[in-house]
Amino acid sequence: MPLAKNIMAGGFSAGQARAIGGTAFNLTITAAGTTQGTATALTADYNVVTTATSLQGVLLYNGQIGDQQIIFNGSTSPIYVYPPTSESVNQLATNAGFVLSPYTLVEVTKVSTTLWLANLSA
Repeated sequence: MPLAKNIMAGGFSAGQARAIGGTAFNLTITAAGTTQGTATALTADYNVVTTATSLQGVLLYNGQIGDQQIIFNGSTSPIYVYPPTSESVNQLATNAGFVLSPYTLVEVTKVSTTLWLANLSA
């Protein structure tokens, strides 16, 4: 992802550069629910979960092919990350979430109308 200053060098405003670079942040997310239907919906590019109890969840934004979201679990509890309805992540079953351990980051990319690929940090 390019630095905003490099986009601005092409004549774009700071706001346009942030939008092009995909830099919407939500740094104080509370995970909720224990199912796909009750999980907290994520709407930003960069998402930091700060509050959760064990195995509460968050739900990926139902975006376009090529969209990416980054989720960091900054809580002390493992959380579930769910795909949008009728979609899947990696090899998991449709609608199944995966566990994101405390202090771990995952980058997910929507690669088809029904599939997200996840890259998990160590």
